[in-house]
This record gives sequence, C-alpha cells and structure tokens, in this order.
Amino acid sequence: MIRLLHALRLELILQVRQRFLHAALFSGLIWLAVLLPLSRGLRPVAEPYILLGDTCIIGFFFVAGTVFFEKQERTLGALVSTPLRFWEYLAAKIIPLVLISLAVALVVPAISHGFDFALITLVTGTVLGTLLMLLIGFITSLPFASISDWFLAATIPLAVMTVPPVLYYSGVWTSGLTYLVPTQGPLLLFGAAFDQVSLSSGQLLYCVAYPLVWVAALWRSAAPLFSRYVLARS
Repeated sequence: MIRLLHALRLELILQVRQRFLHAALFSGLIWLAVLLPLSRGLRPVAEPYILLGDTCIIGFFFVAGTVFFEKQERTLGALVSTPLRFWEYLAAKIIPLVLISLAVALVVPAISHGFDFALITLVTGTVLGTLLMLLIGFITSLPFASISDWFLAATIPLAVMTVPPVLYYSGVWTSGLTYLVPTQGPLLLFGAAFDQVSLSSGQLLYCVAYPLVWVAALWRSAAPLFSRYVLARS
C-alpha cells in the first residue's frame, strides 16, 4: 500500500507536469461549448454522446500519452530495478485518470442543466467506460515506440469501441451484435442517467457485469503484454 501511495503521488506530479490536467479542463470547456448553445430540452439528448466522448478522450488518449512520455524519457525500463509491482504501477496510472474523467463527467452536466440526472447511474457508467478505454489505450500503446506510430493503428480499436454503440443508441443500426461491444453498457447507462432510455433489470445487469468482465480480462492481459513489449526490450 505504501508503494502504491508513493506511485500515485509521483503519477500525479507527472500528469500535472505533462499538462494532462490542463488538457482535461480544456476538454470540459469544449463539451460546454457544444452543450450550452443547445436548448435545455436538447442538452439531455446530447449528454450521453458527450460523456462517451469524454471517457474516450481521457481514457484512451491520456493513458497512451503517459506511456509514450515514459518511453521517451526511458523511465519504463527503470521499473525492472524497483520493488514496484506491475499492478501498483498500473493502478497508480489509472486511478488519477478515472478521477479526472469522473470530475469532467459531473461538472459538465451540472453546469449545462443542473443536477437533474441519476448520479449513481452516471458515476457507474463513467467509471466503467473510462476503465475500459484506459486499459485498451494502455495495452494498444505498448508495442509502439512513438505516438505517431500508434495513432493510426489506434483508430481501429477506438472505432470498434465507439461507432457500433453510438449507431445502436441513435437507432441507426439496431443489431444485437452491438451488445458484444463492452462500451455499449456505459452508453446505455448514460442514456438512463438522463432519462433518455429505460433499462430493465436484465439490461442493467448487462450494463454493469459485461464491462466488468472485460475490465478483468484486460487487466490480466496487461501484465504479460507489458513484460513482452517493455520489460523484455529493456
């Protein structure tokens, strides 16, 4: 626990130094610039899409940015000689970004139309969606040496995780295959938080349990991939 706390403190210092907090603030301002010109009746309709975009930007891109900063500064190889365990390293990287994403997800709707939303549903969807995108962003960034090499390849998992759920939620593509995409659950939770969709108990169970299964699988996959692409090369 002490190692984790020290790692968290260092990660927060690095994220402030690398201006990820500033980028998150800018992201929130962009979402407000999109929402505030809309009428109050349209804002709850747009909010689920905004929140999905928030989890993707902060989750997928921010964590990859931290990895490439560490690769550039050649600090990842130094982990081999420290007593820090991998799960502590990954948890220290993920926890601040989840909190940043959650802060944006709460502040933006509160400013745009008050607290007229289901808080627990919103928090659950944000945490699950951000965890999914964080782990996917972390894993996909490991094989690449630079962010420019990763960026083109990253469009594929990003499109898979966002396009089918958005098409289903919008009613454009109603195939049940979209339920295989784990971000479908968080998007439905966002819709339920703003009274845009009504979820049955079975759907609610799916929205929570299925992303959690993916989070567990991605977490277990992260350690061997980190060893293969980072530690072995170091």
